[in-house]
Amino acid sequence: MAAVTVRDLVVRFDAATILDRVSISVASGELLMLLGPSGCGKTTLLRSIAGFVEPVAGSIRFDDEEITQRATHARNVGMVFQSFALWPHMTVADNVGFGLRERRLPRAEIATRVDEALASTRMAGYGARHIDELSGGEQQRVALARALVIRPRCLLLDEPLSNLDAKLRQSMREEIRRLCKSAGLTTIYVTHDQKEALAIADRIAVMQKGRILQIGTPAEVYRRPRSRAVATFIGETNLFKARVLGTFDLGGFRLDSPVGQLVAAPDQTVSPEAGSDVWVSVRPECIRATTAPTSFNVLRGEAREDGYLYLGEIAERKLRIGEVSMTSYELNPKAAATTAAAFEVAPEDVVLLPADDGAE
Repeated sequence: MAAVTVRDLVVRFDAATILDRVSISVASGELLMLLGPSGCGKTTLLRSIAGFVEPVAGSIRFDDEEITQRATHARNVGMVFQSFALWPHMTVADNVGFGLRERRLPRAEIATRVDEALASTRMAGYGARHIDELSGGEQQRVALARALVIRPRCLLLDEPLSNLDAKLRQSMREEIRRLCKSAGLTTIYVTHDQKEALAIADRIAVMQKGRILQIGTPAEVYRRPRSRAVATFIGETNLFKARVLGTFDLGGFRLDSPVGQLVAAPDQTVSPEAGSDVWVSVRPECIRATTAPTSFNVLRGEAREDGYLYLGEIAERKLRIGEVSMTSYELNPKAAATTAAAFEVAPEDVVLLPADDGAE
């Protein structure tokens, strides 16, 4: 499979800039998720790689081969659309084999490769059925088989699970990762679903307003966001401003904040100087009620009586720490709202973000 390299890509529709000097690199066999809100440019980037959208500047390469101006059919990419785009008047086998017939391959080879593609997507034996005889999940597998049968240089997926119900989405995202990794496919996958991205990706590229904000592994993007925009888009977080007092004896940073003095671990994406302002991000699951607080990062306040929400596997609790409203999560809750007035956060869970990151 081909490595994909995009450099300084610019796409404009009339006067609107949709992609603003976007650069990404996807290693051969890697599964990269393009994640962002609607209208951020992620589908336009995918369609540019496929050849459906012509950029006004920049380059796209498969391995060392420049393909920016190459026609779509000559790029040998497999694409799965949000709507699946299957032909209802054709059988499953005819849908899967369409691309091979367009390439004028021998009939026997087409039949063999269609059978192999259906088997790889766990649809063996379904070739004679028509599309309207299939469930949503089965149709999604057929769309995948059709993309795979041409043996693409890379696989492009445009929100392929958005039309499925929640339970089926969960099982199919596991199936897509299994399929891509077992076949060694270079895959670029568009989604706006954070959980989907965290579950499937080798790396995630977070987009906003036509730009890449951050690229990293799911753990890196979630635990060490580089901006407020990334911190708030990937999961839930508590945000507040703080001033850096200096460094800590054991490494890290001492902070003065509206929730009290805090200590942040040294492995941050920013290195602020004493006296500078920063934003602080603390994930709700990192705030723990305690009856025996340690000497670091003790948050003294109250749990609001009207702010307890039982959600089964977790309970969501609204806190008032000084003048700051915060949210905490309790895993596997067994009791009603706590009356604890002390909570704590580990230094490694205090994430520092730049004060002037441009987030809105």
